Amino acid sequence: MKDILGQAIHDHHHKLANHKLWINNQYGPKEEMPIDVYFRDEDDMPDIEWLAMNECRGKVLDIGAGAGSHALVLQARGFDCVALDISPLACEVMKERGVAKVVKGDIFVYDEQKYDTLLLLMNGIGLTGTLENLKVFLQHIKLLLNPGGQILFDSSDIAYLYEDDLPEKGYYGELLYQYQYNRQKTDWFHWLYVDEKTLEPIVNEMGFDMEVLLEDEFKQYLVRLTLK
Repeated sequence: MKDILGQAIHDHHHKLANHKLWINNQYGPKEEMPIDVYFRDEDDMPDIEWLAMNECRGKVLDIGAGAGSHALVLQARGFDCVALDISPLACEVMKERGVAKVVKGDIFVYDEQKYDTLLLLMNGIGLTGTLENLKVFLQHIKLLLNPGGQILFDSSDIAYLYEDDLPEKGYYGELLYQYQYNRQKTDWFHWLYVDEKTLEPIVNEMGFDMEVLLEDEFKQYLVRLTLK
């Protein structure tokens, strides 16, 4: 798939263009994704992200690290943090911004090291795409956890998008998206938003305990998973 998100991050970092990044969906009008959200300082991050970074411990893998904002905060706090992203352009930007350890890779096949904390923020768990693929993901990342390790991620219940008229087929949090930037479009791809009640039996089935660390008024929440 075209590295459109990486291109947008790259152009913003180098001040090369002033194009907007759009997200097309199949439930309503396209939405603008402000590119500067990937370049926030610690003071501009929401409470969920603050708490997640405060809960990190040991060696950290920041999965889907984007422009590296969370990795830079953790690095400044003294953590041994590896920033992983599938986008070559995003990885280039992270290195230029000062992220010390950057790995270009796909989390579904990555198995180079073990970590004490696996971190997925900005609904990073969405990269699993579907509930079934979430199980595949959880099975794989067991290989990346040190004894006593944890997974921290946020997600949200998006039932509000449907105004109480949920789709009859499939899970309502399994969405199709498409990035659009500078007259270029990606292929359509799956992205997952999973509510707490749906998530808990899945993580239990896959051998994890789940602890909700924070839930806000917008039905966004942060969880910690640890192996049983």
